[in-house]
Amino acid sequence: MQELYLPLKSLHIIGATVLFGTGLGTAFHFWYTIRTGSVAAIAQAARTTVLADWIFTLPAVVLQPVTGLALAHAAGFPLASTWIVASIGLYLVAGACWVPVVLIQLRMRDIACACEREGRALDPAFHRMARVWFALGWPAFIALLVVIWLMVARPA
Repeated sequence: MQELYLPLKSLHIIGATVLFGTGLGTAFHFWYTIRTGSVAAIAQAARTTVLADWIFTLPAVVLQPVTGLALAHAAGFPLASTWIVASIGLYLVAGACWVPVVLIQLRMRDIACACEREGRALDPAFHRMARVWFALGWPAFIALLVVIWLMVARPA
């Protein structure tokens, strides 16, 4: 199993980078575009945010626990180690925020695209969803930051 350690570690680091980077990048882009008030720009940003989640974030979400558990096994780390248990718990917190965010993004995309097609302003429902979307992003972001720290520091 030791011969798999370096490839697993590389995949795990790439997955973490894609998960965190894509999440942060698309969230910033979508949030910043929402602030412009341009329905056409918001509709386009919503489309690309949803697409990026399917192409980049979802595979990374799946890759992380698979490579993480395999890496722990290859390295001989007990799964009951405090830092592993804490990482898994925080990953689940991030996931519990991310799943509703994805559903909200889909609905926001549909609303923004409909408003763009119909040449009207964004519905108040869009702005309510945007506030929930923004609020759910913070605990997910913080949880993943702590998970990254735990993976690097591996505190006892």
